[in-house]
Amino acid sequence: MKDLNIVTDTQLALPDTPYRACHFIDGQRVDSAEGRTSERVSPSHGVVVSRAALGGEAEAEAAIRVARAAFDDGRWSRLSGRVRAIVLNRVADLIEANAERLALMETLESGKPITQARAECSGAADLWRYAASLARTVHGDSHNTLGGDVLAMVLKEPIGVVSIITPWNFPFWILSQKLPFALAAGCTCVVKPSEMTPSTTAMLAELLTEAGLPAGVCNIVLGCGNPVGSLMSTHEAVDMVSFTGSTAVGKTITKVAGETLKKVALELGGKNAQVIFGDADLESAADAVTFGVYFNVGQCCNSSSRIIVHEDIAEEFVARVVALSRKVAFGNPLHPDTQVGAIVTPEHQAKIDGYVRAAVAAGAELCLGGEALDVPGVGAQFYRPTVLRNVTPDMAIAREEVFGPVLCVLTFQTLDEAIALSNDAHYGLSAGVWSDNVHTCLEFSRRAQAGTVWTNTWMDGFSEVTFGGMKQSGQGREIGSYGFEEFLEVKSVVMRLGRTRQPWVKTS
Repeated sequence: MKDLNIVTDTQLALPDTPYRACHFIDGQRVDSAEGRTSERVSPSHGVVVSRAALGGEAEAEAAIRVARAAFDDGRWSRLSGRVRAIVLNRVADLIEANAERLALMETLESGKPITQARAECSGAADLWRYAASLARTVHGDSHNTLGGDVLAMVLKEPIGVVSIITPWNFPFWILSQKLPFALAAGCTCVVKPSEMTPSTTAMLAELLTEAGLPAGVCNIVLGCGNPVGSLMSTHEAVDMVSFTGSTAVGKTITKVAGETLKKVALELGGKNAQVIFGDADLESAADAVTFGVYFNVGQCCNSSSRIIVHEDIAEEFVARVVALSRKVAFGNPLHPDTQVGAIVTPEHQAKIDGYVRAAVAAGAELCLGGEALDVPGVGAQFYRPTVLRNVTPDMAIAREEVFGPVLCVLTFQTLDEAIALSNDAHYGLSAGVWSDNVHTCLEFSRRAQAGTVWTNTWMDGFSEVTFGGMKQSGQGREIGSYGFEEFLEVKSVVMRLGRTRQPWVKTS
């Protein structure tokens, strides 16, 4: 472990008792009808940190029916945008006031570093505030050039009941990319967080009540994809499903939701490339690559898990990344200096290791890492920051989402080759390009098959700038005005003024 910056101590104490997470249905915190619960053992400390109600079809059915009734009676959908915005802004204030409590629970359940959890939870407040602004500014169109006796309007109305299904890697942030925008549009919602990280979503229920959100407008059901998520994706009373998670599950949701022709918005996997040209600022690029692959322990759909480097600078650039990787603070997530925390489950850790071992067996060169690690005083659910070079495009590690702190390196000679390698994936979530030549950056950005392209930076995000993928990275968009409009239906209203319509049936 001499080549790693290990952090073993902590500045935060573990809670005395596990957090008790409940369902939230019709404004009430409730346990499961059968009394079933699930426990979450912290991946970074090996102790039970939360005990959550484990729901089934009964709880999901109840939540959906309540959300349907709440939408149909207009208690939220027919309120003015101003009133909805007031409530959403109150939620944002309460999120900021409770950010430390939310962040600690997020770290305990997911294993991510506390500093990253703090940024995620406190930063989510801005998403709620931006959504609140959209609630007041949404509008349709009018057409007054159709003739002197005709006026037409195009209205934007809430789509109805939305099922929101969120993952374990960014539980609070991804929830905040969806829920406030759905609420701003006037929808009612049923939310299911991952069974591995249910608590911050359950905590949000308290804040929604305190902010004055009417009962039944947002309902939360804790449980597994089957049966809870399955019913949320197929129920006839649900109008839309918004899901973030694996591509495999996203494909299943698309199929089953098609039986009732629900709208489906999906944010799925990624195999995101950063392309580094010879004229790039190599110091900044190496730092961004290191951040991009190790942020959130690499368990991030936007992870820059492959880099495509010009042959002339490949050796120098890889050496820079390896040197920086050795300096990354790695270990106890409860220490503020830690940058790389724990892997979410032992099974996922084994999957990551399997990808690395298969790549080495296929001829890739291991420059750093490549093994699980037992951090003294913390536990064994950690994976060393790993860099592999001499990776070829046909290797699984270059094509599939590893979802761990593993970087693979490919090389190129020409711009066309770099673009072809970047696009040679089933996914199309994000991509990056590093060059001091604006023409290179612009051409790459226009030709890259990705929903987001960063130039001379990585993973800068803003509430105003929409996010989503191409190809098997998903469909639909989140955040920004485009993400907001996912939750709206468009309706045309055509009005004829006076008695000017000519009769179709002649009476004489």
